[in-house]
Amino acid sequence: MRRAVSVSLGSSRRDHAAEIEMAGTMVRLERIGTDGDLDKAAGLLRALDGNVDALGLGGADLGFSIGGRWYPLHSIKKITREVRSTPLVDGSRLKKVVERGAAAFLQQRLGPFLEEKRVLLPSAVDRWELAASFVEAGYQCVFGDLMFAFGFPLPLRSLAAVDRLGRVLFPSISRLPFRWIYPIGERQVERKPKWGKWFRWARVVAGDCQYIRRALPERLEGGIILTNTTTVEDVEVFRRAGIRFLVTTTPVLGGRSFGANLMEAGLIASAGTGRILSEEEIREWVGRLGWIPEVRELNR
Repeated sequence: MRRAVSVSLGSSRRDHAAEIEMAGTMVRLERIGTDGDLDKAAGLLRALDGNVDALGLGGADLGFSIGGRWYPLHSIKKITREVRSTPLVDGSRLKKVVERGAAAFLQQRLGPFLEEKRVLLPSAVDRWELAASFVEAGYQCVFGDLMFAFGFPLPLRSLAAVDRLGRVLFPSISRLPFRWIYPIGERQVERKPKWGKWFRWARVVAGDCQYIRRALPERLEGGIILTNTTTVEDVEVFRRAGIRFLVTTTPVLGGRSFGANLMEAGLIASAGTGRILSEEEIREWVGRLGWIPEVRELNR
C-alpha cells in the first residue's frame, strides 16, 4: 500500500486517516496536526522525507499566486527546506484544477437557489481560481482578505483590487510570521463570529473552511457554503447555523473531506511518479477518478 501524509500546522484534533482506492491502487491518506508548532512540523517533514510516497503541507501555503505573480511565504520555507527526496505539495495545483469550474457547478446543481448571485470569499489570495470562477459567472463579489486576515473593515470588490493589494503589500506580508495572517493550532477550532453583515449579504460563502467556520454567525439560515476541508464537527457547526447546502470541492471520505494538499499528495502516491504532478496530469487524474464537488443538504 502506498502512503501519503499531510503534516499540518492546524489542530491535532482534526487528525484523520483513510485507506482509499485510486485507479486500482490502494493509498493510505493520513493527516497529522502539529497544533501550530512550526518546529514540530519541520521535524515531522524531515523524518517522513524518503519514507512515504508523497507529502502534503496542511494549514499553510508555500506561497500565493496573485495575478500571475508568485509570492513565497518565507516563514513556511523554513519548515520545508530539509525535504529533499519525497514530493511535497500544498494542494495549490489541485485547487486550481477543481475550483476553476466551481461557480459553474453551483449554477448547474443549485441554480434555483441562486437567483441572487452574491458571493463572499474570506480570502481570494489563496483561492485565485475560485474567485475568478465567480467573477466569470457574473457574481457580485466581496473578497475579505483585509477583513479576515487583518481585521480591517475594508471589503474588496474586484480581482483587480486584490491584485493591487498583492503588488503593494505582499512583498512585506510574505515575510511576516504565518500565524499573524492565518489561524493555526487551536485557533482553528475557536469560534469568533464576525463580519455578520457580509455573511448575511452573500448568497454563497466560498473558500477556506477555517476562515468561514471561525467567523460564521450563530445563525445563517438557508446559506450555501462552498469549501474543501471539512470535519464531522465542521459539518455540525454549519448544520446548527442553519446552512442549507454544503458543497465540498474534494470528495468526502469516511465522513469528512481532506485538505487539497493531502488529496494532491494522494494522487502523486497513486501515480507512483516520485515527483510533483503537473496541472494537466492532475486534471487527467481527477477525470479518471470521477472527482466532482459533493453537495450535501444540511437543512430544509
